[in-house]
Amino acid sequence: MTSDKEKKRKRVQDGTVQPKKKKAATQSAVEQPQPSTVKVASVQLDNNSCPPIIATHPGLRIPGSVQFQAYSKQALSKSRKKPGRNAASATSSLMLQSSSHSKLDYTAKEDGPGGRESHLKHYIGVFDPATGKLSVVEARKMAVRGVVRSQQPGEEDLQSRVTSKNMRELRTDLGQAFGTRKAKKALAAITENAIVDPDQETETLAATSQAVMSEIGKVTHTMTSQGELEARATDAKPRPPGNFEAREIQDVYTFQGLIGMEILNAIPIKDWQDAVKKGSNKTFHSAFIASRFNPIGEGLDPTIRLKALRYLEFLIKFSKLIKGRSPRVPAADKLREVLDPAPEPVIQNIRRKFSSSQLIDKQHKELLYTHCFALAAILTNFEFESAQLRYDLGLDEKQFALYFKEIGGKIKKVVGAEKGPQIQMAVLSLPLEFPKTRYIRMKR
Repeated sequence: MTSDKEKKRKRVQDGTVQPKKKKAATQSAVEQPQPSTVKVASVQLDNNSCPPIIATHPGLRIPGSVQFQAYSKQALSKSRKKPGRNAASATSSLMLQSSSHSKLDYTAKEDGPGGRESHLKHYIGVFDPATGKLSVVEARKMAVRGVVRSQQPGEEDLQSRVTSKNMRELRTDLGQAFGTRKAKKALAAITENAIVDPDQETETLAATSQAVMSEIGKVTHTMTSQGELEARATDAKPRPPGNFEAREIQDVYTFQGLIGMEILNAIPIKDWQDAVKKGSNKTFHSAFIASRFNPIGEGLDPTIRLKALRYLEFLIKFSKLIKGRSPRVPAADKLREVLDPAPEPVIQNIRRKFSSSQLIDKQHKELLYTHCFALAAILTNFEFESAQLRYDLGLDEKQFALYFKEIGGKIKKVVGAEKGPQIQMAVLSLPLEFPKTRYIRMKR
């Protein structure tokens, strides 16, 4: 019978049929001994090595032939902690750039501070089953963006522009020949108002026109030029004296230019020097002076810098007199009491420089502030936090930024050590950036 000839298939217990090749590979893998423990090792890269990159390219399809060039830049570390083993990776920023594509430029960047994944770290691990060792290295998470490269116009585009220009001339000729009276008048007005080459214009001018132009030149040659107007406007600004063509920032504003050596030598600092030697705490009415007293007294060239710091203290005391719409300089005895212990030459120097006829007007008030800012910049190595000096002078952030820009400084917003509001930093560096002079247009 047929039932005797047919052979029954063996039944698989789990209901799945496994191929012979796969089964043999599985058995060989099972037979291979596996280590009982896994050793994890961290791979440290040196500064010259590029770390692995985990890149995403949303919305882009990047060909496999595109090659990227890596660029690294040392980032300024705001923390005061000592650098550890991973300091190179933590304080350096990485960027990838590629221009190998015919029409697109690719750029890959990391998320900066405040990004969605800026607080995360990514790692890549490679496991060796033979040794049971897992090597882990820190990777960079980057996003690739593409920008269309600007193209130069081809020869056909340039030829079309020349052709369009010739067509315009042809239309003008047709208008002159067959146009109406109104069209001819409009074409004549365009021709009269066209800009002509100066040499050609001189040849076409009639004798009468040349006489008129010469008379106009005689009248206008004595008029003030644009450069002279800008120079006068700059001199009228409340800006302390300085060498604005200097190549080093320490040569722009100096103690000799701001104060004068005679006044600087007359400033007494014996009590301050004794306090620095004894290390005793000295009480000040100015927060900025108190914060800079010990660093300057114990630093380089303390004599001249302490004299300049005390002159700045006298200016801060003098600024307390600016109250009301028309502040006045008090009587001589009251002024000596306010500026104590300033000697008489220093008192008269401050009174003459920052007041006129016993009045402290707007010009002298702004000049006083800019002198304070220039001295503070020199005493703090040309960068300082503005909070203490703003408090001493009674200014807000907007007023401080306005006056500090008058000496060519820059204002930066820096996040403090603790999370909270940003800190206003005043920086004086080259090139100086002065506010532009605004000219009021005359009404027609």
